[in-house]
Parts: sequence; C-alpha cells; structure tokens
Amino acid sequence: MRLLLVEDSERLQRSLGTGLRQAGYAVDITGNGAEGLWYANSHDYDVIILDLMLPGMDGLSIITQLRQNKKQTHILILTAKDTVEDKVRGLRTGADDYLVKPFSFDELLARVEALARRKTGDKNPQIDLGSCVIDLKSKTVFTDGAPITLTPREYGVLEYLAVNRNRVVPRQEIEEHIYDSQVEPMSNVVDSAICSLRRKLEQRGAAPMIQTRRGMGYMLANSAS
Repeated sequence: MRLLLVEDSERLQRSLGTGLRQAGYAVDITGNGAEGLWYANSHDYDVIILDLMLPGMDGLSIITQLRQNKKQTHILILTAKDTVEDKVRGLRTGADDYLVKPFSFDELLARVEALARRKTGDKNPQIDLGSCVIDLKSKTVFTDGAPITLTPREYGVLEYLAVNRNRVVPRQEIEEHIYDSQVEPMSNVVDSAICSLRRKLEQRGAAPMIQTRRGMGYMLANSAS
C-alpha cells in the first residue's frame, strides 16, 4: 500500500516515515502544501496523511482541490488544531478521519489500516484465500495456522494482489503501490517478488493462486470456498 505524508515537521517526517515503512507501507513525503497537492493529483495513493498548517498551501485548501478534482483518496488529517469546530470543518471539507497531535503511533497506524480497508471494501482484517489467510493487522500470512516468513516487499505484493483479487493488476500499478521510488524501466523487482512468493507459498502446501497474464500483469485467484 502506498501513502502520502504531507507534514512540515522534519522530526515527524523522519519518525513517521520510518515507522510506516517498517509497517510495510511505501511512503512519499513532502513538507510543502502545494507540492503535496501535486503529489496527490499525480499518483494513486491508498491513504493521504495531511497536516493542516503547511507552507505553500494549507491542508483544507488541498482537500477542497482534491475533492473538486474528483479525487476519492481517503484522507487522514493529522494536526494540532483540536477544537470541535476544527474537526467538523475538516471532516465536512472532505477528510475521512481526524487525529490530533500529540498522538500514539499505534493509533495512527490503526486508522491508516482502517482507511486502506475502506478503500478496498474489506471490513474484515483477515483475507481468507482458501489455501492461506492474510492477517492485515499483523501483516502476516498463515497456512494451516502457521505463519509463512515473507520479506516486507513480498508481503506487500501479496497483500496488494489480495485486496485487488479477481482482477488483473498491471506490473506498473504494483510498482507504484509497493515501492517508495520509481523503479527503473524494465526492472524485474516485481517478477522476482512474485517468483519468490509462489515458491514460498507452494513449499507450505498452498494451492497455486498467483496467475500471470502475459502482457497484462498478475492476478490472484481467490480459492476460498
């Protein structure tokens, strides 16, 4: 999953960037509101974490512009503005959630996870694929109740295919949502991750489920009954 963090505090940029990446997210970061609007309009993010008081353009103006442009990306406001009026204004402008500073990182992470599930329509924090189960909360994949050891990128690819199951996902879309920066043209990072995933899943007895659609991308077939 790919996130955009628009926050002008360099300390929060570093701490949140590190924590979110360790949780398995790809994260783009900017401290400028106008640049944040450009990022949000130019990429398909799963969640945007947005401060309100920013140089270049304030957060409410960013939300207004995005909603006028029909951008439906879920937005979590992260701000020190804590009055009821501030919260009501932010939500009515078009934000999906509101978190006041100071905050618990665990709470921030839980809210981001909830917004990401809302985007895909998955209310259950587990995805049952029949041969295996993905726990979105713990970022763990299980077969017969036992966890499979995956790298963060392997897990990220599998999770993205799972929340988009039963449709073909182009390789470029996977790259944009899983990797922090643009990969080189003709890179095989996605193909390598897919190959490793197939091997690890099949070694644990999971049925083959990741299909290659040549010239189109990859598709995860849901084998759950």
